Amino acid sequence: MSKAIFTIKTGSRYDDRRERYYHFPRTYLNQVRSAVGDCIIYYEPRRSEGGSGRQAYFATAKVEEVVPDPNLSDHFYAYLAGYLDFDAPVTFIEGGQYYESALRKDDGSTNKGAFGRAVRTIPENEFDLILRAGFSAELHEQHDHVSDGSGFDERQVPFQRPIVEMTVSRPFRERVFMTAVRTAYENRCAVTGLQLINGGGRPEVQAAHIQPVAKDGPDAVRNGIALSGTFHWLFDRGLISIADDYRILIADKVPEQARRMMNPSGMANVPNSPLYRPNPFYLKFHRETIFKG
Repeated sequence: MSKAIFTIKTGSRYDDRRERYYHFPRTYLNQVRSAVGDCIIYYEPRRSEGGSGRQAYFATAKVEEVVPDPNLSDHFYAYLAGYLDFDAPVTFIEGGQYYESALRKDDGSTNKGAFGRAVRTIPENEFDLILRAGFSAELHEQHDHVSDGSGFDERQVPFQRPIVEMTVSRPFRERVFMTAVRTAYENRCAVTGLQLINGGGRPEVQAAHIQPVAKDGPDAVRNGIALSGTFHWLFDRGLISIADDYRILIADKVPEQARRMMNPSGMANVPNSPLYRPNPFYLKFHRETIFKG
């Protein structure tokens, strides 16, 4: 087994749903197979739909199996579990130093040939560094900076378990999911537009799963929506839902007082970036299996 980087573009021609499966050509079959049973990190390249990509690592997951594409020869699917968005994207280069040493030439320039590979294996220590940076909001303990000899300061975090093991912890995942969804929605309720901050400076808005975790929903921003407490309760009980065009759907049992608090436009506030907007797959799941309208 080996850890790997999977490159994925928004609007790619490949049949990806990054939370569950990654579509790729035979070129990368050996690298992907070597990652089965191990973890990967997703990377978004410069070229992506709608303009420049972030050139950043943004999520992690575990590869469960690789199967042939039944409809397209020489293509395959890697099925994934445990998807988790970072609380903030991690750019591939920081302070002139590369997280992936293989991307750096001896003269300090970028190795474009290595960068052009959609699937890249990565050493354990470099994988760990990216995770630490991606989950820095949760790893708030004091960092000791120790050089790894390459010029890159390795951040040593005083946890007994490796970071990759922490990503399977339910409390840890819930905190990461909450942070990522709140950030994507700018701490604003999607249904009311309210942005409430308590006396301690913390946002009151909650992070709701669209497809519940209990029903195999991932801890992904695209499977999340920011809601105030009342509307989180209504959403989880199927009394409100969201259409694919982000119209707010309301069941008959919703009281008039709650209706008056909703956005007058009848539309949910969603993130400007398509990277963080609710995925139609999860919205459909909520409407068809939870909504009582």
